[in-house]
This record gives sequence, structure tokens and C-alpha cells, in this order.
Amino acid sequence: MACCQRDNMNFLLSSEQNMLMDALRELLADVSPARRVHEVINQDRGFDAALWARLVEYGVPGMVLPQRYGGLGLELIDLACVAEILGEFAAPSPFLGHALAGLAIFLGGSEAQRERWLPDLASGAKLASVALGEADAHWLPEEWKLACGEKLGGVKKLVPNAREADLLVVGIEGGGLAVAERSSTITSARIEAVDRTRPLDHVTFADTPAEPLEAAPTAAPRLIDAAAILLAADAFGGASRCVSMSSDYSKIREQFGVPIGSFQALKHQLANMALEVEPGRGLYWYAAYAFDKLPERAAHAAAQAKAHICDAFVQAARDTVEAHGGIGFTWEHDAHIYLKRAMFDFAWLGQPSRHRMRAADLAGW
Repeated sequence: MACCQRDNMNFLLSSEQNMLMDALRELLADVSPARRVHEVINQDRGFDAALWARLVEYGVPGMVLPQRYGGLGLELIDLACVAEILGEFAAPSPFLGHALAGLAIFLGGSEAQRERWLPDLASGAKLASVALGEADAHWLPEEWKLACGEKLGGVKKLVPNAREADLLVVGIEGGGLAVAERSSTITSARIEAVDRTRPLDHVTFADTPAEPLEAAPTAAPRLIDAAAILLAADAFGGASRCVSMSSDYSKIREQFGVPIGSFQALKHQLANMALEVEPGRGLYWYAAYAFDKLPERAAHAAAQAKAHICDAFVQAARDTVEAHGGIGFTWEHDAHIYLKRAMFDFAWLGQPSRHRMRAADLAGW
């Protein structure tokens, strides 16, 4: 990859990465246009199976997994670029949980555990997710209290697509991770979450057989960093779409016989949106680059990206609703989908204020 290479000061994506994003953008425009997103969320399908099948064909589930397990052997920046495009189209897919579960097993599992689970995750033969959150907004490894002796017992909150998942990577007490495969001892209850493009479940484990990942104590913080980066990338994609939606609408909506984009107040609002959103691109690029190349800076960069870009997405989505006038509030319009997706990115894994505190702690403040 070309992103952030120091020797030639090239801070851009490589041609291959740009081609990947262009190809995915074309795919999403064809398979998951706005009308399809509305159809999926209105029917509460959990996710768009046809879209997920196409993403599997592109190798998305195994993008950062080594080739020996059936993956593509790419880096987190490549996966983050995928997350940006999925955020841009508000794609209803199980990407987030599945990608993080595969990464967790790769980072924390033994060779035998990797060989057991990763090929099926890379090929899309099995669907996985991560169960990290607990009561009182406890998301980080040092906060996990779920008991895990020989079996799991307890509750995990806000688990993406737990109802559909074949296996879950679960955060456990002591900052560990364990893998639990689908069984009658796992009960998932779908909640009325705001973002219907990425459904969430509360999951109860009742003496559930689980296998701890051998290197979990060192892998769990890295998993949190990766999750923060993917959320930031999704938020950047969504926020960018909000800017373009608002700009496009301002050119066709007329009041007093002229396009509303000619009004000074709206011009300022659109300019401010663009200025707040665009710097987030480099922020998540750098965080993803640091994850693979600068481990001593990775956690701090990930926390900053999650905090800043997810905040910016919420504001951009609110401004988009305003720029579209009353229609932006209606269920039939796209604006509400992005506002609700912004709220997911804002809250899942902890609110921006929590990650700013984490960044401050990591910086030694």
C-alpha cells in the first residue's frame, strides 16, 4: 500500500486501493441502491443476503486474513476502505461483526484455532460476530466482567447480528476472548435499535461451551483499535454521502423561483459540513496505517479517529436533515437512514467522549 509511506512522503492510497473502492462503489450502486436499503430495513431481514453474497465474492470477509486460511492477506487500511464504501451506501450487511471476529481469531488464536475457524469465515461459509459490550457501557477489555471458566455465563449487550451468527467471539473477564459456536445455550433477543441497517441483539449465555483464545490478553486491545478504525471509516463514508446529498438537493430544490443553494445561509452550512468532514479521511487512513506499521501509535490514533469522525458524522447527518427541510424527517427519505447510522457509529464501542479520555490517557495526560 502507498498510504503514509515515509520514504517518499506519499500520503495517498495506492492505485490498487483506489480501484478496489471504485469497484465496490459500482457494486453497491447496482446491488444496494437506496430503494433496496429501504426494502431491507422495512422488512427487518437482519441484512441483505444478496449483497453479502456479492461481498463474499469480492473476498471482503477474508480481506485481512492470511492466504493460507483462504484470505487475501491485505492490511487494515484495505478493510477500512471497504468500510468507508459500505458507510457511504448505508449498506445493510453483517460486515462489522464478521470482520472483527475473523481478525480477533487471527490475532488471538493458536494455529489450531486459526485453522479450525478462519477458512470458513474467509469463505463466508459461516457468519461470525463479536460480543463486546456489557451493562453500563462497558466496552473495553479491562471492563469486561462476563464469567468464563469451562463455560460462559452472563449477558452481552448490543451484539451485531447475533441472531444470524454461527459463532461469536466474546470478550470475557480479565480482558480475554473466547469463541462460542451457536447452541441452545445461547439466547439472543433483538432490540429496537435506531440503526436498522445493522441490527443488534442482547445475548445471554447459560453454561455455554466456549474455547478461550490463547493470545487473547494481547489481542483484545488490538481488536478494540480495529473496531474503532472501522467505525471511523464507516462514519466518514456516511458523512461524505451526507455532504453530497445536501449539495445535490440544494441545486434542484427551488424557493421563490431560484435554487435554495443560492441562499447564503445554506451556502455557509454546506461549506461548514464539507470542512468538518473532509479532514476525517486522513485521520482514519493514518489510524489504519498505524495499526499495521506503527504499533506504538496505533491505539492513540484509533481512539482519535473514532471520537472525531463519529462526532462529525452525527453533525453532518443533522445538517443534512435540515438542508432537506421537512422531507428529511420522513421515513421514506434517505436522510433518516444516515442520521440513525451516525447514531450507531457514535455510540457503539463507547461514545466519543470515552475515546477522547482514552486518547488522553494514552498520550500521558
